[in-house]
Amino acid sequence: MSLKDKINADLKEAMKSGDKVRLETIRSIRALILEFEKSGSGKTLNEEEEIKLLTSAAKKRREAVEQYKAAGRNELAEKEEAELKIIESYLPKQLSPEEVFEEVKKIAAEVGAVTKEDFPKLMPVAAKTLKGRAEGKLIKEMVEKFLQQ
Repeated sequence: MSLKDKINADLKEAMKSGDKVRLETIRSIRALILEFEKSGSGKTLNEEEEIKLLTSAAKKRREAVEQYKAAGRNELAEKEEAELKIIESYLPKQLSPEEVFEEVKKIAAEVGAVTKEDFPKLMPVAAKTLKGRAEGKLIKEMVEKFLQQ
């Protein structure tokens, strides 16, 4: 089942259940998909593009949560966190920091990265390999942690 089909099915379900936050979030994801399709870029909505859209939406929610908490707007932060959980339910299971570190170790062995100078060699490969399964910020932290050993 494609993301578009799943979103449409979940949209109907959210409308029936009356869950406003879920309904709003699913509508925003649907809007992202429609915007992508009508962009005229000629790209098709494959799994990689779906993950890119969802990751971007999740990142925006995370940043909003941080900003609202810093401003003392906890009610808005809670709403964003609820939306983030819904968006994350459509993403592949996220890896823990320990799992990301283990993956980075394997990738480093493959590309021969050992010192800090090897960061430009290791980071792009790690980012591409772990895309959608871990946040870019976490990947960067684990690559730096590995190269400091």
